[in-house]
Amino acid sequence: MSTNLNIASINTWINTDKKPFIISGPCSAESYDQLYVTSKELKSIGIETIRAGVWKPRTRPGTFEGNGEKALKWIKKIKNELDIKFAVEVANPNHVKLCLHYGIDILWIGARTTVNPFSVQEIAESMQGSDIPVLVKNPINPDLSLWIGALERLNKVGLKKIGAIHRGFSTPDKTKYRYAPMWKIAIDLKSSFPNLPIVCDPSHICGNREMIYDISQKALDLGYEGLIIESHIDPENAWSDAKQQVTPISLKEIISNLKIKKKIEKNQNHKILLEDLRESIDSVDKDLIGVLEKRFNLVKKIAEFKENQDLTVFQVKRWNEIFESRKKWSTKKNLDTSFIEELYKLIHIASIKSQTEILNKK
Repeated sequence: MSTNLNIASINTWINTDKKPFIISGPCSAESYDQLYVTSKELKSIGIETIRAGVWKPRTRPGTFEGNGEKALKWIKKIKNELDIKFAVEVANPNHVKLCLHYGIDILWIGARTTVNPFSVQEIAESMQGSDIPVLVKNPINPDLSLWIGALERLNKVGLKKIGAIHRGFSTPDKTKYRYAPMWKIAIDLKSSFPNLPIVCDPSHICGNREMIYDISQKALDLGYEGLIIESHIDPENAWSDAKQQVTPISLKEIISNLKIKKKIEKNQNHKILLEDLRESIDSVDKDLIGVLEKRFNLVKKIAEFKENQDLTVFQVKRWNEIFESRKKWSTKKNLDTSFIEELYKLIHIASIKSQTEILNKK
């Protein structure tokens, strides 16, 4: 099921003159002084919107779960004194009510909330009639439909200032990330809704401050509109997510090293060159489709042979031979062997499906 989101232009609710736009601030609003000093330093390096964790959805009770309404009072005071915007995570209608009361500028729905359509619906209904911008983090599990569904629920109650936050996904596989980025899911979201602003959260993807620059740069290379990066005046002593927070000074260095790429080539000569290259790719892709057609025609003949000889569709030895030989061939051509392996998994699974369908028709 496809849905068109009625989305307001991002420049109607956040200053996009600075590219990329960056939201930054502490994982948790621990005290007034910590929040004030961090916010003041962030503003001094050009940050116009501060993120602050007011409620912290911890996995288990008994740990610090945020200062709640008390923190909102700090934020209101700091907003007035520093003339700066604030973004806060909400997880239920009461959070929304309090944030609207204290004049929070941007809300976001966290990954643990996005997974629950009932919670998202309640939050959406509590925002009905307001014009507040809302960002939706990807669900903690890799499910694009849940992510889209949350955005749709907000849109259906009349909220148009919406965007997505890509913060990575839980996976049983061991990776160097805290949450695996799985870029394809975010790319699929952007492909479905080209006007939807997507913000990258490298802090949660990385789980450590050392990798934040690399993930931030990759997000910008992919055309993300902004970044949300955790920053703390004293990260080593932060009450939550200490390893992934950076000082405002470190954030300034990260930002200064980021390279902003153009989304559209404006130089006419360069545009012509790019179009020529794309036409060449189109031609190669047509050839690839033709080769795949020939391959699947051979698959049909193999299916008929197996039917006549009473052979099973799946042949383990052949499966292993394909992967080993194709990886060797790809190495000789300087191609990524892991990509080739994944590609041939898809091809072989499709071949098995095709053979099974042919045999079942007999």
